[in-house]
Amino acid sequence: MEVLFYKTNEIDESQLKYDVIVAKYMDKWIFCKNKTRKWELPGGHRELDECILNTAKRELFEETGAKDFSIIPVCAYSISDYGMLYYAKIKELGNLLDSEIEKIDFFDDIPEDLSFPMFHPKYFCEIKNFLLTK
Repeated sequence: MEVLFYKTNEIDESQLKYDVIVAKYMDKWIFCKNKTRKWELPGGHRELDECILNTAKRELFEETGAKDFSIIPVCAYSISDYGMLYYAKIKELGNLLDSEIEKIDFFDDIPEDLSFPMFHPKYFCEIKNFLLTK
């Protein structure tokens, strides 16, 4: 399966079903360890009647405990459905909720033991390229 990237306004928001957030906290990349999987980027499914930005904010909070952060859309993407890729800079973390996330950790680069090794490195690369242009 291939990941395709699009400009943020190229895909109508009504078609966006998922979000993925590549986030930094204190100059480290933050990854989540799902209780039944490996390391992954925060993100998830859009709820009924939820705008995709609110999905990203909710997922970032639920999966990392982020309490204070800035978040910006970087690009839309597709695999089998469409989603939005975000970059977040976390200023303050709280406690993790009792959820599917076992723990979070901080990395200088993308970890090797990924739940989705076909996709996460591509999202990560897209964010790194985006940050180089800023």
